[in-house]
Amino acid sequence: MPAQHGPDGSDAIQGPVIGFVLSAAGNGRVYVSGDNASLDVVRAISERVGAIAIAVLFAGAVQLAGKFDGAYLTLSSDHAADAVKILRVRRVVPVHFEGWTHFTQNADALRAAFAGNGISDRLVLLEPGGQATI
Repeated sequence: MPAQHGPDGSDAIQGPVIGFVLSAAGNGRVYVSGDNASLDVVRAISERVGAIAIAVLFAGAVQLAGKFDGAYLTLSSDHAADAVKILRVRRVVPVHFEGWTHFTQNADALRAAFAGNGISDRLVLLEPGGQATI
């Protein structure tokens, strides 16, 4: 699936990135966003494949000092919540949001964004090394 690791025009600097949609008969689709930061890309994926059962979203609102005027290189917490609504996701597992200094938002920001959008019941936050049945 397409992905965009930063604002429009950043591909030449950031390099190509991709996401994936996985499916198994009768089990719905799983979307893995990769380092996508674009809701326009999410909309295009939704139009192309339809509803997604589970999304694994790279979040963290990555920003690099001095690059791209502070634009995010991965989904912000608010945009992750928007992506869940666009894709009509039943469950979302955010990843890639803690552990490095370039992440600007963490699990608390994700919880707040999902609560503010009335979709906390879809959020599955895992601890490092944790697992969940969804």
